[in-house]
Amino acid sequence: MTNPPNVRPAPPSAPQHAPARPPMPPSAPPTGPVPARRAAWAEASERLRAAATTEPGRLRIIGAALALLVVAFGAVTAWEASDRFTAADDVVNRSQPLSVDAADIYRSLADADTAAASGFLAGAPEPADVRKTYSTDITTASGLLITAATHTDGASESGRQIATLNEGLPRYTGLIEQARAYNRQGLPLGGAYLRYANQLMTNELLPAAEKLYAAETDRLVTDNDDARLWPYVSTALGAVAFGGLFWAQRRNYLRTNRVFNHGLLAATAASTVLLLWLAAAQTVARSELDNAQTHGQASLKVLNDARINSLKARANENLTLVARGAVLNEDNKDKYETDYNTGMDELSAALGRAKGLADNSEGRAPVDDAIASVSEWRGRHALASAADKTGDYKTALAKVIGTENSTGESFRQVDSSLKLAIELEQKEFDSYASDGLGALNGLAIGAGALALVAAVGAILGIGRRLSEYR
Repeated sequence: MTNPPNVRPAPPSAPQHAPARPPMPPSAPPTGPVPARRAAWAEASERLRAAATTEPGRLRIIGAALALLVVAFGAVTAWEASDRFTAADDVVNRSQPLSVDAADIYRSLADADTAAASGFLAGAPEPADVRKTYSTDITTASGLLITAATHTDGASESGRQIATLNEGLPRYTGLIEQARAYNRQGLPLGGAYLRYANQLMTNELLPAAEKLYAAETDRLVTDNDDARLWPYVSTALGAVAFGGLFWAQRRNYLRTNRVFNHGLLAATAASTVLLLWLAAAQTVARSELDNAQTHGQASLKVLNDARINSLKARANENLTLVARGAVLNEDNKDKYETDYNTGMDELSAALGRAKGLADNSEGRAPVDDAIASVSEWRGRHALASAADKTGDYKTALAKVIGTENSTGESFRQVDSSLKLAIELEQKEFDSYASDGLGALNGLAIGAGALALVAAVGAILGIGRRLSEYR
């Protein structure tokens, strides 16, 4: 009988899916203290200290510091140089031209008032040359007001005075046309309208023009001071950068006995050039702008004041004959005669100051001519005033508005001399101010380029030393 093989029976088959294990309970949080996170600056500080313990690490720190220093020097120099250049450019191309325009607005308005009174005295029909002078002055003043308004903030003092002038000028010209119309008809009401127009000019328009001139002159002074301000921050950074580069080269020499490191030497040279350029450019600019202010603008202001006083005196002289003593001041004296004498005194004082400010014989010559003409003007006015007081109005009128041996001729000589003196001083101002602006030209761009050269030189110089440790 055969027995079956000794085979262990197979275990029962396992189920297709094992039962899921029960979830593990969440682990309890650690009960011990959690170490605090270290601040980033502390880690960086520790790495820096670790790097400083080796010579390659120290070299890397020195290279980064030198590069950062020269870049900061160049950036600050470029910023300060650009700021000074902008201020100097404003002096040459904005502030001073606007100051000149403001003075011309005043002169044009005062001259128009003088021409209107002269035309009224000449009778109807008004002389063509006098009418042309009046029209030219009004047109000039209107055009200059438009130019000034385009370059001026409406909320500023200049903007407010320009608005006053733009509002009052049409009223003034309207009164003048009314005075002319009545004068052509032979009606005495024309004289009253002329006096009303003069009061508007004297009490509103000319004071507004004078305030505009003062505001633009103050802006010119401010721009000039900004352009002359010494760049202290960039100068200090330049000195520190030069000192740092010198120290790095000396350290390199003491450690390696090598006299020159080409990279550091190039960085030092670029920094030195920039520092010297900055000092020289600012010194020249300050000197030239100071000369422009002292020898040019100061004389221009005095001469403009003199010309304004001459125009005021001439207008009051004409109105003396127009009013014929009908307008009195608080002292019961002829208002226009009193104002004439005041204007002539101020004119003489201004001419004396202008002569003292003149730099050379060329500048003094027209001032001397104006002084002589003022003396002649006073003498002729005394004769005209004496004739008027005796009732000889025709003779007095001829001595005031006549073409020869009259106060009008003396006034024209004074005005012509002052115009020439102003032109000479204007050229002197332009020359000095342009030279000051030219001294700063290119410094901002040059500062950036030289700073880049210095930074690259410092990095390459330090890199050359680091290569010796590889």
